[in-house]
Amino acid sequence: MAINFKGLYIGGQWVNTASHFDDLNPADGAVWATVPDATMTETVMAIRAAHDGFKAWAALPFQERSNYMLKVASVIERRKNDLVEALRHEGGGWIGKGMFEAGYVPEVFHAAAASNYAAIGEILPSENNKFSLAVRRPMGVITCISPWNFPALLTARGIAFALAAGNAVVLKPSEETPYTGGLFFAEVFEEAGVPAGVLNVITCSRSRVQAIGDELIDHPAIKGITFTGSTAVGRVIAARAGAHLKKACVELGGKDALIICEDADLDRAVKAANFGSFMHQGQICMSVEKVLVHEKILDRFLPAFIERAKALKVGDPSRDPASIIGPLINDKQAARVKEQIEDAVAKGAKIALGGGVNGRFVEPTILLNVTRDMLVYRDETFGPVVPVIPFSTDEQAIAIANDTEYGLAAYFYSRDIGRIWRVAEGLEYGMVGINEGIISNAAAPFGGVKSSGLGREGSKYGIEDFLEIKYLCLGGLNK
Repeated sequence: MAINFKGLYIGGQWVNTASHFDDLNPADGAVWATVPDATMTETVMAIRAAHDGFKAWAALPFQERSNYMLKVASVIERRKNDLVEALRHEGGGWIGKGMFEAGYVPEVFHAAAASNYAAIGEILPSENNKFSLAVRRPMGVITCISPWNFPALLTARGIAFALAAGNAVVLKPSEETPYTGGLFFAEVFEEAGVPAGVLNVITCSRSRVQAIGDELIDHPAIKGITFTGSTAVGRVIAARAGAHLKKACVELGGKDALIICEDADLDRAVKAANFGSFMHQGQICMSVEKVLVHEKILDRFLPAFIERAKALKVGDPSRDPASIIGPLINDKQAARVKEQIEDAVAKGAKIALGGGVNGRFVEPTILLNVTRDMLVYRDETFGPVVPVIPFSTDEQAIAIANDTEYGLAAYFYSRDIGRIWRVAEGLEYGMVGINEGIISNAAAPFGGVKSSGLGREGSKYGIEDFLEIKYLCLGGLNK
């Protein structure tokens, strides 16, 4: 029986809508929940509620805003199991992925609470008996448009620091995960007693996404936008925000490389390749999408990599907790991954493992003999498919890793400290994991370069996207 949610969350109240849309389990297409389908009327209501709630929220002592963030974290920790179950059914995720995500989200709010205790300005060089300061102030109403792949984690990262800094937020989650990326947070904020209007959540069906999204950028009360999703959509959002001279933090796609040198700890590197390539079916912006292996160790690495990947069970995680490789989020994504596999094979690639596609389920797939003219080399895959490419020199590995329009995260395994830093400096990525797989830290700046986005989320660096700098000059000090 499908779950019915309370409504949209606007101004601290649950608001009913005239229509609803189905929230599907991607594994079998069954209706998991029915979700409120917002119109332009409710969208404007949410923006106005955020605008009305902003001044009082921003005026609170910073300690109080931090305390609310800690209360939110506490509620999420208590409801961890609820979130894990919802992630399995709504997002098609393995239970281990859900446990990681649900455990990580409170840490984001802890880090956001701590950010209020950092300096928010500085004393500037002054002249002529004047005293100059640069101070940071919250912007106002921020739109957060969050994705479906890690809906709870990426929503938390999109809203927590903006809220802690004193902004109000209108959150629109993906129509694929409207609960775990949106209405779950409404429930949490209500339980935590966060003042009305600080967080407002609206959900809408795919048919209304463009109109609702445009209003969440264009409305004059909106002062900034944070978006996580595809590069194609991110470009549109950033351009639209730029036309209004509004700040936009956009965290986009990746074609992330893992470089394994001949002196690497091979066991750790194999584990990192397996986890990085196949975690959540490869539906992570930081997924490993190219494994670059030094030719001297390829004959040892490849069998070990294949053996680990073989052990990953494909199935419906919402029914079978032992299933690690669940469904892709929808038919469109499955078709895209299938196209990449078929294109690679047609152009001479060899399937070392997997290659099968059954509806939305794709086997863990390892490809060899991949060349630059193949889609799987160039385009983001967002599925459990990865090419293994040999290299002979560090310079060649760096060139292959950088041979992409993206620049989100790269990974590098070696025992040579000097080599590590040379390669890390040469990689055109916003984040580099050194002898470490997928990297994540609630207190670190998350973001990429090139077509992987603009701005950062998290830490003192990320909070800059949600603050305005004001210059204060105090004169008359010589009288």
